[in-house]
Amino acid sequence: MIKDVLVPINKAGWPFIAIFALIASGLWYWYFQAGLIGCVLTLWCVYFFRDPERVTPRRDGLVICPADGVVQSVVMAVPPEELELGSDPRLRIAVFMNVFNVHVNRVPITGKITAKGYRPGKFLNASLDKASIDNERMSLKITGEDGTEIGFVQIAGLVARRILCQVSEGDTLSAGQRFGLIRFGSRVDVYLPDGVESLVSVGQTAIAAETVLADLKSNEIARLGEIR
Repeated sequence: MIKDVLVPINKAGWPFIAIFALIASGLWYWYFQAGLIGCVLTLWCVYFFRDPERVTPRRDGLVICPADGVVQSVVMAVPPEELELGSDPRLRIAVFMNVFNVHVNRVPITGKITAKGYRPGKFLNASLDKASIDNERMSLKITGEDGTEIGFVQIAGLVARRILCQVSEGDTLSAGQRFGLIRFGSRVDVYLPDGVESLVSVGQTAIAAETVLADLKSNEIARLGEIR
């Protein structure tokens, strides 16, 4: 239990934690009850920016989930044009992160970043389907050694106001490797190649760097989920 609480903090969170702590200190000096609220919010900020280690499955063909959260949808959709994946619909898996999830994002497959594009936009609720089109986003395409192309998109949400992407076009990355985060509630979409089925179901809780979204080398049909 201690290991679940005392986890590393992502470096992008320290400025926010410092601001929250400073405000909490001022509130404590001004009014005791307000100071308590400030302390709780500071602890939440620390919790939000936690960055735990993960165990990533290692096998050619596995597509690893890039975000913690709930599988929001598994649908056919046209990828954003900045991904340069064409205009034909692809299977899109959307994972929604609430403010209590780990928000550090991970790379879905091993390969090279061959496209990167930022698009400003709105800050609608990220759980809405139209958020993929209307909201602020950062789109990345990664190409594996065998030429497989997968798109993954960081999408800002209702509360999120900052997408951090710490990789550049041309970078070679490993599956499960950290590549960025989104502050305070958001979503990540993954666009799979033609003919690849989802191994997760809508409503399923996914874990970044650990949950397998799809298997490029499998002929298994799409998995269906059931609430039990």
